[in-house]
Amino acid sequence: MDQPDSTVATSNFSSPGLEPHSSWVSIRRASAVVLSLCFVPGVPGNIAVIILRPNWEHMSRLSQSLMLNLAVSDLLCLLTLPLVIDALLYGWRFNLVSCKLLAYVVYCSIYSSQLTVTGLSIQRYLLVVHQQDCQQVQKRLVLVLLWLVAFILSTPHLVVQQLVPKQQWTDCRPQYSSDAQWMAVLMTETIVGIISFFIVMFSYIRIHKKVSQAAFFNNPQTTRLITSIIVSFVVLWVPYFTTSVLGIVAICLRNEGLQKFYKNSWNIIAALTFVNKCLNPLLYAFTSHNICSVCQKPKAMQQDQREPDTATTGGLS
Repeated sequence: MDQPDSTVATSNFSSPGLEPHSSWVSIRRASAVVLSLCFVPGVPGNIAVIILRPNWEHMSRLSQSLMLNLAVSDLLCLLTLPLVIDALLYGWRFNLVSCKLLAYVVYCSIYSSQLTVTGLSIQRYLLVVHQQDCQQVQKRLVLVLLWLVAFILSTPHLVVQQLVPKQQWTDCRPQYSSDAQWMAVLMTETIVGIISFFIVMFSYIRIHKKVSQAAFFNNPQTTRLITSIIVSFVVLWVPYFTTSVLGIVAICLRNEGLQKFYKNSWNIIAALTFVNKCLNPLLYAFTSHNICSVCQKPKAMQQDQREPDTATTGGLS
């Protein structure tokens, strides 16, 4: 989506329309290229996950529901990219209602995907580290709550998204009535994202530690997969959170330099986060069997240890 703008007359921020035209066009074209590269492999990848459901036979129903929801959320987000790319290159061609709906769908799918990844990390953490399979958790209730939170968090974007005339075309982008409104929306995105980020990081670091400590968990492939999840999450989301924090600082300090950097980098940084939609099918769906095998090994070993004891007791009685 396009970078935000504040419409407060007293704001010290410079107008995006005053930026050099060549730089402005180059940034939008670069963002469009990144989004195109995300769309091409991401859509068939998520469709394949939804249809094939690879290696899901060993997963719990809750895990399967979360995996399916992640693929649906990512696919929904990726399917909006042609409109976003067209808007970046040629401006918004439709009415205000469609502009607001597009922004709402994009943010709903992003929040749903983010919350689903957080839920998966918690579920895997409980399963691997604490050997709790969460079988009693109602999957429908989890999904309803997850989407309800996503709908609520996305509501501000349904309100602030506007059609903004800019040079020779019209942009569909957030337009805030005050810096306070801009700050509130940006802080909500940042706080939710950072909380999710730390939960995911904590969960997979603990899983990695569990895998490394146990001799019977010595599986280099599983270790690489867990590491790839952590690294990809850090590489793709830390720049987004960092830029959001800089945006908040720019609003608080009314610093034109930080504000200009925030506006110039926003489209590229936001586009990079869509790469995660392409990686999710590989990192979460096609590798779930390896994570599940980690959980099954200790149970098998415990059963093997109990069987001789039972036989011995039977012989003595």
